[in-house]
Amino acid sequence: MAAKLYNIAIVGVGEIARNQHIPAILKNGDFKFCAAVSRHQKADGVPNFISLSDMLESDTNVDAVSLCVPPQVRFDMACEALLAKKHVLLEKPPGISVVEVERLIDLANRQGVSLFATWHSRYAPAVETAKQWLSDKRIKSVKIIWKEDVKHWHPGQKWIWQAGGMGVFDPGINALSILTYIMNVPFHLQKAELKFPQNCETPIAADMAFTGENRLEIEAEFDWRQEGAQQWDIYVQTDAGNIHLVEGGSQMLIDGALHFEAPEAEYPNIYARFSDLLNSNQSDVDIMPLKHVADAFMLGKRTIVEQFHDDRSGH
Repeated sequence: MAAKLYNIAIVGVGEIARNQHIPAILKNGDFKFCAAVSRHQKADGVPNFISLSDMLESDTNVDAVSLCVPPQVRFDMACEALLAKKHVLLEKPPGISVVEVERLIDLANRQGVSLFATWHSRYAPAVETAKQWLSDKRIKSVKIIWKEDVKHWHPGQKWIWQAGGMGVFDPGINALSILTYIMNVPFHLQKAELKFPQNCETPIAADMAFTGENRLEIEAEFDWRQEGAQQWDIYVQTDAGNIHLVEGGSQMLIDGALHFEAPEAEYPNIYARFSDLLNSNQSDVDIMPLKHVADAFMLGKRTIVEQFHDDRSGH
């Protein structure tokens, strides 16, 4: 029997939708790109709508929606789509609070549709290999260094500096999504220091310290002020050797030697997973990375640093 073809709409036609979501959908034979929703942008070759309500009230046949809008407005849109019995894919982070995502889980279950909270960095080529390699090892320590230039990756985007935008945790949660997936023991936050620009509501840098079983120590250093080469590294020390996930998980080294690498396919893999969930009528919503970020805001010591200036964003 032929697999079902799902009509999918994009909500939020920004850079991430154009560069990642739409190409991945067009290459996946299980989906048909059927519509787009955006107040300011349009997608080629499909009907375009100003609002999600307009699309849902139209005669456009839609089975699922991918929400690529900023997290501050995602909850209401997700509720609207779920109440219309549409399957929903959430860009990361799935929401601005743990409770609102839990409410979406309950709503999806009641409506009998699938909800998928994507963590795209978990689909980096070497992440699954790292998880398997670590599964029977005793992990002694972990060091994360995640440094980006926000002016390069988010030029002119005001929402990231507003409450709910997460600031440096927008990329930092990618590292936490990898860590929570590959670790074979539980861990929790002990302390954190968050650095806030004077004119922003979200942090531009964060240092975090976690602890776990058997005196496990985990350190994470996130910074959005990086200039020059960007850095996305995870170092794991174990009783049987040390691994290094390079460039956000594109490669895995064991004791300094290359062990695994493969072409990047994060978003194609996300949509392959979404198709599997729809075919099995299941949901996949892991909120653990979001919990660690929430703990950082709860426990973190706040330090005020210099103002952030980006002429394109007004800061």
